[in-house]
Amino acid sequence: MGRIPTSVVAASGLVGGYGVARWTKQRPLGGVALAAAGAVAARQWAQSSGAGKAAALSGLYVAAFAGSHPLAKKVGAWPSVFAVAGGVALASWAVERKG
Repeated sequence: MGRIPTSVVAASGLVGGYGVARWTKQRPLGGVALAAAGAVAARQWAQSSGAGKAAALSGLYVAAFAGSHPLAKKVGAWPSVFAVAGGVALASWAVERKG
């Protein structure tokens, strides 16, 4: 069985982290899910694209998480989370595609 594409791992971390926090009402649990997926994604980015691109994509992952909060005030929580997750997934796919 092949590995899960990093774009899917990263997007799932953002969506899953929010979902876990919301449904359990335990923000730290959502943070654990977010961080775990982020760590897996960072490792895969480093393997596929090198340390520099992994650092840039990891920064984007964190920025997307942070940016989803003010965006949520304008468009709602779930639309915001899906928008930033899609952006990170697209960036991940584009970087890994080029190697």
